[in-house]
Amino acid sequence: MNASNTITLGPRSTRRLLLRDIDNPRQFVSNITPNWFASVMGTGIVANAAATLPVIAPTLRLPATLVWMLAALLLVGLTLATAAHWIWFPRTARSHHTNPVMAHFYGAPPMALLTVGAGTLLLGRDVIGLPAAVTVDAVLWGVGTVLGLVSAAAVTYLTFTRLAIADDSAFGGWLMPIVPPMVSAATGALLLPYVPVGQARLTMLLACYAMFGLSLLASLIVITLIWARLARHKVGASAAVPTLWIVLGPLGQSITAANLLGANAHLAVPAPWSSALLIFGVVFGVPVLGFALLWAALAAAITVRTARDGLPFSLTWWSFTFPVGTCVTGLSGLALHTGSVVLQVLAVVAFAGLVAAWLTVAIRTFHGSIIRGTLLVPPAAAAARG
Repeated sequence: MNASNTITLGPRSTRRLLLRDIDNPRQFVSNITPNWFASVMGTGIVANAAATLPVIAPTLRLPATLVWMLAALLLVGLTLATAAHWIWFPRTARSHHTNPVMAHFYGAPPMALLTVGAGTLLLGRDVIGLPAAVTVDAVLWGVGTVLGLVSAAAVTYLTFTRLAIADDSAFGGWLMPIVPPMVSAATGALLLPYVPVGQARLTMLLACYAMFGLSLLASLIVITLIWARLARHKVGASAAVPTLWIVLGPLGQSITAANLLGANAHLAVPAPWSSALLIFGVVFGVPVLGFALLWAALAAAITVRTARDGLPFSLTWWSFTFPVGTCVTGLSGLALHTGSVVLQVLAVVAFAGLVAAWLTVAIRTFHGSIIRGTLLVPPAAAAARG
């Protein structure tokens, strides 16, 4: 795995000089890569998870709405910065898809759109009204779904045909381009009540389940490859350790999707099919939760072990947020449909961990980008000073 694709905070003296030494203001967007959108995903999922908690959700509605607004502002800002990056640095922008590490993070922008869209429907309705919230979510869901399907197909095609892959290349980032359809399935379930009754609503439900299967099967293959790489080649570069948490993304999101789709299936299909799909959410979700808890324990142990020797900060730290957030929403769905108090407690505990992780990573990102500027400095300049 190429460590040069991960930007870390350097020595204090270097960090204070980097932004001062940039003469052209355009350089501030020269290092806007697709993985920056993980910050939108990680921020948005905090809001969405708070809104769907089986307990204390009403108490958290105001702060959750504020976090959703922050995620929306980040999405707009990063979209504009990305557009400027493509206009002013087209050669660099075009090189991202040929980078065997960065190419996989093209899955982040569509998931950012889908996450903010879902938050608009869950929380933004209090600010802009329900009709506007539905419209915004529908647009973001449509664009995010199309981009997500493109990323799943295109990045996988590049992996099969062009990207340089070694025996120890598999890492959590390989899941990024194939998880967006699962996010579309989960967030599409929220839109289902607002789709016209009849064939349109039935098509929406079936499309969501198709994307559920697409992402689930592809994720199982990649997770197996990651497991094999860890067993044969061990942990590897410390900078990539946070990406182990990405494995929780498709696991938690699949539990969320299965339960949300099952809960709203009766709007599109009659019994006994709707009842079967509702039951499927629990029958599928509980076993997958068991594996997710195992992986969380393994990822936590490896992270602690690595941190003792030094875990450099980079944008990969956002992997501590969104995947955990999907587990919170998955736990909330299971708790709702089973009435389990244990699952309710687990959801709240996981949410507390999510908030702690988000605060830590958000502060470090703000410090590294706005205060010291290391995350915004062009890679060439960082290398020259590093």
